[in-house]
Amino acid sequence: MNKLYYGDNLPVLRAGIPNQSVDLVYLDPPFNSQANYNVLLKIPTGKQSDAQIEAFEDTWHWSAQAEEAFDEVIRSGNTDAAELLRALRTFLKENDMMAYLTMMAVRLLELHRVLKPTGSIYLHCDPTASHYLKLLLDAIFGPTRFRNEIVWKRTSARSDSHRWNHIHDIILFYSKTDKYTWNTQFTDYDEQYLGDSYGMHDEDGRSFKSDDLTAAGTRGGESGKPWRGINPTAKGRHWALPRNILEPLGIVGGTVHERLDKIEQIGRMLWPGKEGGVPRFKRYLDEMRGVAIQSIITDIPPLSAQSAERLGYPTQKPLALLDRIIGASSNDGDIVLDPFCGCGTTIHAAQKLKREWIGIDITHLAISLIEKRLKDAFPGIRFEVHGTPKDLEGARALAAQDKYQFQWWAVSLVNAVPFGGKKKGADSGIDGLIYFKPEGKTTEKAIVSVKGGDNVNVAMIRDLAHVVDRENAKIGVFITLADSTGPMRTEAVKAGFYETPFGKYRKIQILTMRELFEGIQPNIPLVDPSAFKKAARESSGEKNLDLPF
Repeated sequence: MNKLYYGDNLPVLRAGIPNQSVDLVYLDPPFNSQANYNVLLKIPTGKQSDAQIEAFEDTWHWSAQAEEAFDEVIRSGNTDAAELLRALRTFLKENDMMAYLTMMAVRLLELHRVLKPTGSIYLHCDPTASHYLKLLLDAIFGPTRFRNEIVWKRTSARSDSHRWNHIHDIILFYSKTDKYTWNTQFTDYDEQYLGDSYGMHDEDGRSFKSDDLTAAGTRGGESGKPWRGINPTAKGRHWALPRNILEPLGIVGGTVHERLDKIEQIGRMLWPGKEGGVPRFKRYLDEMRGVAIQSIITDIPPLSAQSAERLGYPTQKPLALLDRIIGASSNDGDIVLDPFCGCGTTIHAAQKLKREWIGIDITHLAISLIEKRLKDAFPGIRFEVHGTPKDLEGARALAAQDKYQFQWWAVSLVNAVPFGGKKKGADSGIDGLIYFKPEGKTTEKAIVSVKGGDNVNVAMIRDLAHVVDRENAKIGVFITLADSTGPMRTEAVKAGFYETPFGKYRKIQILTMRELFEGIQPNIPLVDPSAFKKAARESSGEKNLDLPF
């Protein structure tokens, strides 16, 4: 199943994901009408700003596309969603927020369709739109399918004196039906609790606490009858045995009195010092799983700038957060879907936890980053990539559709760092940068220029040579979708060589897309093979890391 899709998630969901085929959906859709996020890629110190490119434009505007999506929701057959969206439009009018909610509504309808009856959805957002998104989820999934509003403390304290400082995100958790997958996750006890509750130790040094075998209130039946002459009802209580602790000890079934007998037989009964007192249970710390997860998450910090996990993607979430969500709401072999998969944290966590997965993103940059991340973390992993050109016809189609996506994809083929973005000014003549170390120490760079048009000419080679000199680069790589001409190749030869003590390299190198598909690469010495930061390799010896391939 493991699949990555490049493209708008709406047509991908409709064309590629069958009804009731997904066990868990996690999505972190962007919304902040004033922000354009950039990706910071792995490049030499001091040159970071040169290699920032727009990963996605985090802006939604009311347009013909939004109007079309609105009409699709109205015609969807989900009258609750249609009526809600009409009411929201009356209130909000045709502004950016309404565009965002409309585009989300039509996608949430598709995500509801692909979920299995036992499936769940987690929608990660911030308070900018969480209240509106909750209404949409109520309309599409039903208000009785709401399970939790989870608060994740995503940053440390701030010092804004003009308001309550915003330091959290919201994660909305819904299930498709009342019968949904749930595996309780546990977190560690805090140190104060351990000191207060588990301060006793047995002769082997094991920490334990004294736990109650009764609960408040009197009851009839066996739970209210005396055992060994001890009558809990005399104290207004009844026998209440901790099943979650007794079952792992093999104490299952039988009457209340029989289970009390077994507790005593295995040495777990704590008798009071005074006669007639009610006995208690010896609960060992090393048998406890921790604290069941709560709806406020404070134990998973955001990724710091120094974090080894950080890949440079601006909205990257910690792997531990997705580990917890996926562990709670899916099982081994289940299918996890992330329709806004960004740098692939959901995909990474799903692979680590032995789930199948589907990731969708609208930028080739993200798809290239995820491919690199998975191959670094899980050597030998196999997965499918859809929407990325596999031949010249596919490359031509992408170039005609979006020249920037074509450029970003093309530079990824030569392990280059993408350069520039849609909002840049005049064309700098640079689409990518390849960093290399000719003698293994000093970092040099090669300029990559990409042309996706049908016509290329010798002037373009001269322009690249000029850019190489202007930027104090050593090599220029010209990638062309069209075939190169004789004069272009002659001009490249005339540019001469970049000479090193270890060999000579053509200063201007021309590669056609046809040659790249055949596996031919630029001839550059000691290239740093990673345009993106390297993801840590997952140890195959760890639990749940036996890869399914």
